[in-house]
Amino acid sequence: MVIGAIAESVSRSVGNVTDTLSETFMEPTIRLGVTGLARAGKTVFITSLVANLLDRGRMSQLVAQSEGRILSAYLQPQPDDTIPRFDYENHLGDLTSRTPSWPDSTRSISELRLSLKVQPTGMLSGFQGPRTVHLDIVDYPGEWLLDLSLLDKSYADWSSEMLTRMAHRPDGPAYVDMARNEPSTDNLDESRARALAETYTAALHVARNAGFSDCSPGRFLLPGELAGSPVLTFAPLPPKGTVPRKSLWREMERRFEAYKSRVVKPFFRDHFSRIDRQVVLVDALGAIHAGPRAVEDLRQTMADILTAYRPGANAFLTNLLLGKRVEKILFAATKADHLHHSQHPRLTGIMEAMTREARDRARFAGAETQALSLASLRATTEQTISHGGRDLNCVRGTLLKTGKQAAFYPGELPQDPTHLLGPARDGAEAWLGQDYEVMNFAPALLTLKPGEGPPHIRLDRAAQFLIGDKL
Repeated sequence: MVIGAIAESVSRSVGNVTDTLSETFMEPTIRLGVTGLARAGKTVFITSLVANLLDRGRMSQLVAQSEGRILSAYLQPQPDDTIPRFDYENHLGDLTSRTPSWPDSTRSISELRLSLKVQPTGMLSGFQGPRTVHLDIVDYPGEWLLDLSLLDKSYADWSSEMLTRMAHRPDGPAYVDMARNEPSTDNLDESRARALAETYTAALHVARNAGFSDCSPGRFLLPGELAGSPVLTFAPLPPKGTVPRKSLWREMERRFEAYKSRVVKPFFRDHFSRIDRQVVLVDALGAIHAGPRAVEDLRQTMADILTAYRPGANAFLTNLLLGKRVEKILFAATKADHLHHSQHPRLTGIMEAMTREARDRARFAGAETQALSLASLRATTEQTISHGGRDLNCVRGTLLKTGKQAAFYPGELPQDPTHLLGPARDGAEAWLGQDYEVMNFAPALLTLKPGEGPPHIRLDRAAQFLIGDKL
């Protein structure tokens, strides 16, 4: 095992050297990871980003575009032959059809390569021809990202942590009672192991639907070909002192370690460790609507996510000696179009406060971070309505459930983020004197002019932060 690990490390180092030399002396490549927690809109983000980089009429905040240095952009075959291609064309078709609909959500890893021909800047730019910059976009479920934090946890620690969290979630107390009453020091009974795993998985689904973020292990929610396998047939149990070798608790521990070694580590080795830039999409409005406990769960999840990264500066010698590190991380609150623009700074402020601990960790390690609010595809228009003697800043759109047009007032977000995060940290069960609503809108019918991508909010600013320095 030691020899295999050394050989694997050497192989990765050689690959990093090859990638670094190729990027330095030939055509640079930016490997952008896109992930997000439940209902954050990863598929729409990638589809709209690619569409707006191909037709850049709405990308004024991307400096290379505003300077006229992006000469062309085109899709190319992706470099990784074993990863499914991101289905850009069909997803764009869903959003731009005469009866637009949201595309299916991310259920596995996929990839897309977009190449940009760019005129360089600097003193020698007049003597150089255009160069090609490749943008490799890697899409993967946010649940898989959360799994990376398991690598530093023992089964006992993870069990204790999840049982504490489940006690404050819908359907969670029932599982906690089941786990505490389980005779886990008895010999393994496979039917009991399955019952525990199935009950725990059902509780995870309920928690995610209720707006909670940390629902690990992620493959329990998206099992794919692993459904029913022993590596997914475990669940948290209260820590014990001394337990027999063939007991239920010991087998759960063994399967937890197998999950880390057989599922989580290969993903980190093959995909995640090669990422240069990362965007983490967050449905912050959904968490706020779900209540204080969902907000606190999201804040803790954002902090835990940074344990999955190896952030730092991607210097040339650092690449050669230590392997790649994530240089930039963007935390983006999505669905900004569900609010009037006057509230966007407040949503950004909440996102900044919510990710403060995560961003501080990344900065300490040398990575650049940013938090902002955006809408990958604008589905609403703004409208001011007089009601009860006051003017309400509303958004109008097509309701997803009924297909009818409606104006919606979601409530006022606080100017001071601590008015949300304080009660969340204190374990409040509901917002005191406030009611934050969220409405699900269908995508709007689009009429695009030549050279224009789909309408968005601050997608060009996100692109400038993530890739602008390489163009």
